[in-house]
Amino acid sequence: MKDPGDFTGVRQRWRIFHRPGALLCIVLLAAAIPSFAEWRSAGAVTSAHVIPNGVELEAGRARIRITAISNSILRVRVAPDGKFPDDFSWAVLPGSGKTIATTLKEAESGWELMTGSVTVRIRKSPPGIAFLDSAGHVLSEDDPDHPMAWDGARIRVWKTMSAKEHFYGLGDKAGSFDHRGHVYSLWNSDTVFWQESTDPLYKSIPFFLAAQPGAAYGVFFDNTYRSSFDFGKELPGAYSFGAEGGELNYYFLAGPQPKQVLEEYAGLTGQMPLPPLWALGYQQCRWSYYPEARVRELARTFREKKIPADVIYLDIDYMDGYRPFTIDAKNFPHFGEMIADLARQGFKVVSILDPGIKKDPGYFAYDQGMAGDEFIHNPDGSLFEGEVWPGLCVFPDFARAATRQWWGGLYRELVQKGVRGFWNDMNEPAVFNQPDKTMRVDAVDHAEGRTLDQRAFHNVYGMEMARATFEGLQKLRPDERPFVLTRAAYAGAQRYAAAWTGDNTSSWNHMKISVRMLLNLGLSGYGFVGDDIGGFTGSPTPELLTRWMELGAFNPIYRNHTQKGTADQEPWVHGPEQEAIRRRYIELRYRMLPYLYTSFEEASRDGLPVMRPLFLEYPEEEGLYTNDQEFLLGRDILVAPKLMEMLDAYPVLLPGGAESNWYDYWTGQKFAGGESLSVKPALDTLPLYVRGGAILPQESVVQNTDEKPQGPLELRVYPGTDCRGSEYLDDGKSYGFTKGAYLRVQYNCRAANGSLTITAAAREGSYAPWWTSVKLEIFGTEKTPKEIRAGGHGITGWTYDAQQKAVTLTIPDAASGWEVVVDYQ
Repeated sequence: MKDPGDFTGVRQRWRIFHRPGALLCIVLLAAAIPSFAEWRSAGAVTSAHVIPNGVELEAGRARIRITAISNSILRVRVAPDGKFPDDFSWAVLPGSGKTIATTLKEAESGWELMTGSVTVRIRKSPPGIAFLDSAGHVLSEDDPDHPMAWDGARIRVWKTMSAKEHFYGLGDKAGSFDHRGHVYSLWNSDTVFWQESTDPLYKSIPFFLAAQPGAAYGVFFDNTYRSSFDFGKELPGAYSFGAEGGELNYYFLAGPQPKQVLEEYAGLTGQMPLPPLWALGYQQCRWSYYPEARVRELARTFREKKIPADVIYLDIDYMDGYRPFTIDAKNFPHFGEMIADLARQGFKVVSILDPGIKKDPGYFAYDQGMAGDEFIHNPDGSLFEGEVWPGLCVFPDFARAATRQWWGGLYRELVQKGVRGFWNDMNEPAVFNQPDKTMRVDAVDHAEGRTLDQRAFHNVYGMEMARATFEGLQKLRPDERPFVLTRAAYAGAQRYAAAWTGDNTSSWNHMKISVRMLLNLGLSGYGFVGDDIGGFTGSPTPELLTRWMELGAFNPIYRNHTQKGTADQEPWVHGPEQEAIRRRYIELRYRMLPYLYTSFEEASRDGLPVMRPLFLEYPEEEGLYTNDQEFLLGRDILVAPKLMEMLDAYPVLLPGGAESNWYDYWTGQKFAGGESLSVKPALDTLPLYVRGGAILPQESVVQNTDEKPQGPLELRVYPGTDCRGSEYLDDGKSYGFTKGAYLRVQYNCRAANGSLTITAAAREGSYAPWWTSVKLEIFGTEKTPKEIRAGGHGITGWTYDAQQKAVTLTIPDAASGWEVVVDYQ
């Protein structure tokens, strides 16, 4: 059997050669025709042997192992020569598998392996695997015309594709939101000035979600080599995935709901850790803020203009000659004092660190690395050297645990000076003077007693740099949650670092693309993500920057960033009107921190993205599977940004069907689910809608997350079905929450007999809240209430707004909980 891509090329050349008069072409082009090898697949399966948690199949020389990791996760490994390599994964958590009781029985055409939730149907000839749900419906099956195969080091799997399936994931892909009909490569790349068609990009996450109404599953191809995924481009009825080397080793995650698939994947590769609260605040960055006086001026301007902000970034110009772990004493003569002064103003500093260590005897990082043999070598034993910002550099071998430990310790001085977070850039790794802008593929790495080359380790390099940073910070500041930001990643990197989408441009198109990229990253198991708001390359128009800052307030990371040579991009540029609008949305971000932080805490446990596509919450609605113009923040807030430079109105679809409802966040107006609205928002308006049934916690505006909010906790109540909400709180920085130092409160509401009852359950955890009272704002109130009772007693002092149809009241909070009843008759 031929490789579909190569075979197509051969057919095309054959047609050319058979044109009249093409004989000369055959002679001239013969040397250009590449050698073409056939794919080889296993012979017929001749036997099946029960092994712990599964079955091993014999098929000629080949062996196929199918094991249950859980009731809904199956692992498939193929050894073409019958010998399985040592079992090792950079992504899968140790101990993630469980002891699962499986049953194997012989069938007419093969065997069936059953876990209780999933049945694996095994075909003898040609060898093939089908996964069925508990009702016997086929979720996925190998294409009978294209059995899994190999060609030398290359490996590949083909599976049938139903007419209604949609595909998502794979990391930061700039193309179509739904990957169906497209081909993608995974090879971490420094892609400056990337565009919609650019592929590959910075991250390689070989996991995808396949979903349609009524069914969903995931596939994690745990292979670190250069890989590719074809979702029906070459074969319209099939998708395929494979790699240029490594093991044919993949996990099938059965769902059957999209949320379940993502939770299963998170259980396999890990959830993001709960970040420090300050990392959810507004972040200001550019290449570069320097000298020291410029940084101080920036901080002073934020505070004078009362624009909330938590983070200022230092790009490469704070370093001495761009050498990591150094400080330019000329431009930053009082670096430690500056950091301390900024901290007193409520700013946290995040500084950049690249992996390239300048080849410079006398430079402490180079000398230490040479003494400890910490750098990557060429096959002949010499050091691999390449040009990056500092000049000729060598590169740490992050495959080695000892090197990761050494690298983590290098942060000591910056940590002691008060730097609170670290930005790992250029870690694909980028190398300027190499033909493909990265390390040569035969450069040698050493991983825990195993020798690898960059073919196997390249896609993991950035993740392991982030891991070294994260684990180093945990040792240097054991009582403080680290913040690490990475550009390159592999599956599992969410355990160590947040990520951003790299060097975008200041264009409406890139703002639009940012939504689908962040959504797909979330569907790749990577939820703590953002983009360069306003665009890295170029200078945005006033309207574009304002619209992007409105949108960014609802991204997981809210970071404004631009490069050298561009116009200033801080919130106050372009005049007082634009400044006021941008301040309003930054303030809204801070007001919503209770809801946002609660959503992040949930994500740290279940692995679901904070920024999510509509179909994740409404999987039965077919029309939502290609919708990348709207998204949800958490479960309850629908965001419908203006993403195109046009004067016309645009549609907004409210999901959920007629039995549900939505509320305009700004006006309180109520709409039926399933309704399509036509909106034409003014410059100062980002259309926001809240799910009927949501209870949103909010707080007063603060200038930074160290500042204590004033007044009561605010609960915005939107009556509807499944009416609930929650509030999570801790100190925002330490690991005390793991020892019970947290606060969690569950809120509910129900309508019955002409009244609405709102309750708060007893508090969980030992952490004391900053508030003593709760302000309730209850929307959807069509008429003035007859009476309002708290704790069984009538209360006064409440107000009714007929225009917003909202009732507002304030009550004392109580650790044991409370109840409020609003009577309408």
